[in-house]
Amino acid sequence: MTYKILAIDTATENCSVALLVGDKTYSRSELAPRDHTKKVLPMVDELLKEAGLTLTDLDALAFARGPGSFTGVRICIGIAQGLGFGADLPMIGISTLKAMAQGAYRIAQATNVASAIDARMNEVYWGRFERLESGDWQEFDQEQVIPPSVLVENIVADERTWTTAGTGWDAYSEPLSTLAITTQASEVLFPEAQDIAYLAQFELAKGNTVPAEEASPVYLRDTVAWKKLPGRE
Repeated sequence: MTYKILAIDTATENCSVALLVGDKTYSRSELAPRDHTKKVLPMVDELLKEAGLTLTDLDALAFARGPGSFTGVRICIGIAQGLGFGADLPMIGISTLKAMAQGAYRIAQATNVASAIDARMNEVYWGRFERLESGDWQEFDQEQVIPPSVLVENIVADERTWTTAGTGWDAYSEPLSTLAITTQASEVLFPEAQDIAYLAQFELAKGNTVPAEEASPVYLRDTVAWKKLPGRE
């Protein structure tokens, strides 16, 4: 795959932008929980200048579709839509939970990742992912928002060791420490745009894009029951 993809993420406290050009990635990232709107467009401009490209040279624009901060996700989609409309680019929404799984592989070569983002209200955004031979990821548990206590009651042990990623593990360390799975910690706390750009390659190759006006968030707040993928019971 030799795509040119711009990726934007403001769904959590982290603000990041990445530009994937073939096998080369340009990226910027900064913890800026209240300054996303000030930081993200200058980052975009910097990366395009560094790569010698304009928006119209790109194949697609990827964005963090959530879950995450309601405000952060809305900012991300709004900025991405503005850029996408202006350059008539197809849009690709990428899960923040899956992006953290890819981040754990990039940093620690983890191939089974349990992602948990602090969702406030005594809940976590939760998802588990397995890395495929292609380099893409598949869901093991369906993404959901769930109280840690309910997660502990429903999750079952398996033979894997799950690498943890996300802020939820620290925010709810006491209940999550009693999960019936083996875990090992990683350095990944937030999604990064460079991982969103990487994952977007697979979606673009499969034709999974939408026009800018159809780009939409995934909040997960309306999904509170434990869900496993078919065949995982």
